[in-house]
Amino acid sequence: MDLPALRRARLRHHRLVAPARTPVDAARHLTATQSQDFWGGRLALAARTRGAGVSAVDRAYDRGALVRAWTQRGTLHTVAAEDLGWMLSVTAARMLQADAKRLRDLGIADDDIARAEKLAVGALRGGGRLTRAEIAAVWESGGISTAGQRGYHLIVTLALHGVLVWGPVVHRDGVEPREQHLVLAEEWIRESASPADPLAEFFARYIAGHGPATARDFAWWAGLPLTTARAAAAAAADRVRVVRDADEPLYASRAPPRTAPDAARTFALPTFEEFYIAYADRTVTASPEALAAAGPGANGMVRPLIVHDGEIVGVWKPPAMAQRATGDAQIELFADAPIDASDARAAVDRAMAILRA
Repeated sequence: MDLPALRRARLRHHRLVAPARTPVDAARHLTATQSQDFWGGRLALAARTRGAGVSAVDRAYDRGALVRAWTQRGTLHTVAAEDLGWMLSVTAARMLQADAKRLRDLGIADDDIARAEKLAVGALRGGGRLTRAEIAAVWESGGISTAGQRGYHLIVTLALHGVLVWGPVVHRDGVEPREQHLVLAEEWIRESASPADPLAEFFARYIAGHGPATARDFAWWAGLPLTTARAAAAAAADRVRVVRDADEPLYASRAPPRTAPDAARTFALPTFEEFYIAYADRTVTASPEALAAAGPGANGMVRPLIVHDGEIVGVWKPPAMAQRATGDAQIELFADAPIDASDARAAVDRAMAILRA
């Protein structure tokens, strides 16, 4: 498989040229969509859904079909609600272990976690919902300090234990949504999938939404050891196909979605975009110039991307939220980009329309 063919296949697997029917279908197809930036995760899913704006993603959050959680790498992802439990069965223990030293440094003991859980459950039981600030107030009133990063890490720990999850969107009149309410996972998530082999399921689903890719790519994306990733690939062998057999086999879906007749060639994609960030080797889609421009930078950020025919050809920046309705986005095309400014502007305009819809 040559480089242009690999890029075309990635576009199909990602549903960028084969959009899903609903945002939930898009989320289920990707398995987990990086959503550390709330607006970025919403745009990523809407961009993969035919005719949808981010408000359709918000409605899926509000009815409990989508949730946001720390599913892997200690980073927030959006997932179909029914998938959260089995995903955490694969990844949560490793993330809790990785965070143990930070909890000790913050003076958070097991007793603090148990008390925080009791207070949170008491405040949320029966359909309650709280913002991050509101749950911090509950803990403070119960004698648990949330100073510094203590409140954040208590939320993360309880989420990894399957107690809390980010659910319905916080809606405020005239303001673009920026956060979600915390809810009790056992109340909010009404159905849970139970794959026979969660690790094999994780690999097969990753390939379906991100292929062609390697076990090493999956290991990075899932935050798992390479030996575990290779075992997952072996366990899922009947659900994927090898499109390049080398020292590091390249896997693809057995039935990737078909490219739509009216598919675009150029896309403006959000921060931490899965098309770029979800691989250990990002050189398939990014030149050295693109890697340097896109990031991660010194602050850990990955910039919004302009992608043409599966190649990153520039970066962009949306207007600030207060000017999102009428402001213009900034565009930076690379020197050797195979498109002109008008093509990039058209792609960014489509992304801005998705953000406004």
